[in-house]
Amino acid sequence: MIDRASASDMAILAMGVGTSMSQRAGAVLMLETGPEFEVAEATAVLADRIRSVPRLRQRLVSVPLGCGRPVWVDDPGFDIRLHVRQLTCPSPGDERALLDMAAAVLTGPLPPSRWTAIFVTGLNDGAVALIVALDHVLADGIGGLAVLAALVDESARPAPAGFPQRPPPLQRLAADALAERLRALGRMRPFWRGAKAATAATGGMWPEPTARCSLLRPTGARRTFALVRADLAAVRAAAHRHGCTVNDALLTAVTGALRRLLERRGEHVGALTVSVPVSVRRTTTSTDLGNRFGALIASLPVTGPPEERLVKIGALLAERKKQAADGSAAGLFGPLFRVLAAIGLYRWYLRRQRRIHTLVSNVRGPDQPLTFAGATIRRLIPVAVAENGNVTVTFEILSYAGTVTITLIADPEGVPDLDELAAHLSDELAGITASGAA
Repeated sequence: MIDRASASDMAILAMGVGTSMSQRAGAVLMLETGPEFEVAEATAVLADRIRSVPRLRQRLVSVPLGCGRPVWVDDPGFDIRLHVRQLTCPSPGDERALLDMAAAVLTGPLPPSRWTAIFVTGLNDGAVALIVALDHVLADGIGGLAVLAALVDESARPAPAGFPQRPPPLQRLAADALAERLRALGRMRPFWRGAKAATAATGGMWPEPTARCSLLRPTGARRTFALVRADLAAVRAAAHRHGCTVNDALLTAVTGALRRLLERRGEHVGALTVSVPVSVRRTTTSTDLGNRFGALIASLPVTGPPEERLVKIGALLAERKKQAADGSAAGLFGPLFRVLAAIGLYRWYLRRQRRIHTLVSNVRGPDQPLTFAGATIRRLIPVAVAENGNVTVTFEILSYAGTVTITLIADPEGVPDLDELAAHLSDELAGITASGAA
């Protein structure tokens, strides 16, 4: 089987060309460890289990002209020691220090296979953390959960294939590329249907520019994180009370918090435009990764009582979610992204765009606590970085074992008041969940 980078994967790669950082995602696993937990033994467990995730021992390699998109091939020089390390958390060893470590890992260099895992000791509560960082080209949000599922104790893992497998010969690559081009000719009608859906989901070809505000300013190469947590059942009850989804409620809270931050800065807007990734698949496996997602962009109201805004946001997003799942802009228009990136126009546009104010990504994780190497994963913190152009703050959301964790990701120069924004978000969530309790 020839494992090629998808059109969406190629778009992800193009978005990082000539920028200060590539798109990366991952998680911080807080392990409930006891005195019997040994990092060396946990590293051996990790090394064994990644054999069930072929992508983690592969490289993406270019192929000669006429042989199609790049392919994933086994890396015969793969060395687990390049990917897994142990570090000590700086003093005082609290959550803030751990988040700073995670930000440094995600913005730093990655090994050739584009991922790393770092065991962190020295935390002030005696626990051990595991920071996992992946280049986004390896997997989207659903794929990242599939990687996690292959690594935890509860998983039934497939038998690993022989390693390393020989790369496909050039003749086979050329024949496969020709067959793909012929298949593409028969997909012209579905292509235009998908392009229409993708364009509608993002607000049309020529949407109104977003309101000018201090959320939009050129960003640098540094990132800082802040966390807000909420009870998943309470958020769900509040959303369902108004006929909406958990994601609708979270977007209501996020936009409300941003409005409060802007008002504190002396700015007033009536709506904020948000980009939301939408997966085109519900589940996947550790042997079928890559990126398959669409995106919706919508201008969301930020004034009025939270319940009214929640209902409006739910109604506004209902149709666009379906459109985004039916057509992936990244996949359909990937060649255009690559051309714009190659000549430097994509980064130029990112630093001047007025299409969105922020991005909010929400992934539903496991409902029950998991364990790794015998230690319970008591918390699961989503983390991500990307070249954001002029978008100073974004949000990664993950539900796990009854808790919703929202990671606020900001350029520290553009959002020096990130802790204040986190406090506003916590207040907004409290107000929404109180309406659910009522």
